Amino acid sequence: MVVRRPPGRRAQILAVAADRFHRSGYHQVSMTEVAAGVGITAPALYRHFRGKPELLDRAVRLGLDDLAVGLRGARTGEELGAVLAAVAVGHRPLGTLVQRDARLLPPARRAALRRELRADVALMTAVLTVERPELATEDAELLCWSALSACAGLSYQSAAPQPRRAGALLRELVAAVLAVPLDGTDTGPAAGPLPTPVPVPEPAPRVPVPEPAPRARREELLAAAVRLFHQRGFDNVSTDQLGAAVGISGPSVYRHFDSKAQLLAASLVRSRDLLRHEVDGAIAAADGPRAALSAGLDAYVGFALRNGDYLGAMLSETERLPPPDRRAAVEFRRDFLRTWVGLVRQVRPDCDAVAARIRVHALFSLVNDGVRNRPHSARPDLGDCLLRLGRAVSGLS
Repeated sequence: MVVRRPPGRRAQILAVAADRFHRSGYHQVSMTEVAAGVGITAPALYRHFRGKPELLDRAVRLGLDDLAVGLRGARTGEELGAVLAAVAVGHRPLGTLVQRDARLLPPARRAALRRELRADVALMTAVLTVERPELATEDAELLCWSALSACAGLSYQSAAPQPRRAGALLRELVAAVLAVPLDGTDTGPAAGPLPTPVPVPEPAPRVPVPEPAPRARREELLAAAVRLFHQRGFDNVSTDQLGAAVGISGPSVYRHFDSKAQLLAASLVRSRDLLRHEVDGAIAAADGPRAALSAGLDAYVGFALRNGDYLGAMLSETERLPPPDRRAAVEFRRDFLRTWVGLVRQVRPDCDAVAARIRVHALFSLVNDGVRNRPHSARPDLGDCLLRLGRAVSGLS
């Protein structure tokens, strides 16, 4: 007797896995949970996929395959926007999986996914440079990466917006991003003056300040933890590696923090407080909604240029926090988002809360990616570029 598998079962499994990874984080989801979501047993799931890494890889590839197929048929900037919007809406978890979870794949698979994304950007760049022949290749590539990131921001919506409406706004945002000039010119009469460009910060001169050794070492550990947790993931960083990063033994880490989880929580709180101080302070000091949104964007881009590791760790490691710390981090994000959504709605009265949230998530996504996406993250004018892009998607232009 031949037992036939139900048609579409693999696609069903991938859809459930993508949704679970997206909502809870890769490490928080078990194969048993995915199997239960499909209505099969865990052993039955293993007949389709060998383990979680393969599930994650295939879930990401499903969206990227659709993206590549669509881009190969695009001939205009408008068609690029239609493809990116359709993939963002049709594969809503994709942005989260690529930006947060794909780094947990084996090195060979991470490299393969990166090559596929570069190939997609090359397809987009070829189309864009025909429409905008004045663009240097590196400028066109930055605009295309930014358009991808802006659409990926849809993944971070807590509730899925109406697909047709979300798609229409994303197409509008892609068009705005691809039209941004990166040659120092203004964006047109409606744009208003650009703020002072944000330079890539130079390291501040070190001034000897007497400080107790334990306190200094604690600060070094917090900075090293943010960097290592972002680069490798919480579970892939040992106390020995944390200690070595600051010149102490692994067990010595416990003189400063009771556990690795406490170190993660403290490092994220430290950076979060700095973000709140810099950005909320700039917004509060501004005169009027438009000035506040512009000042907030300026401050956020400046913070991102100096703290890309924190933004990456905040994105990828919040789910690894103990429940009370995780709730505090989520509440901060909600309050932060609420402030920006309110500003966008005041600056753009035509935007309701849904449209404003899409714009704000697009803004944060393209800035957060922009400061971490090599080789463009090394551009000396990256701050100015991100300001221009941020103005385009936030409604300031």
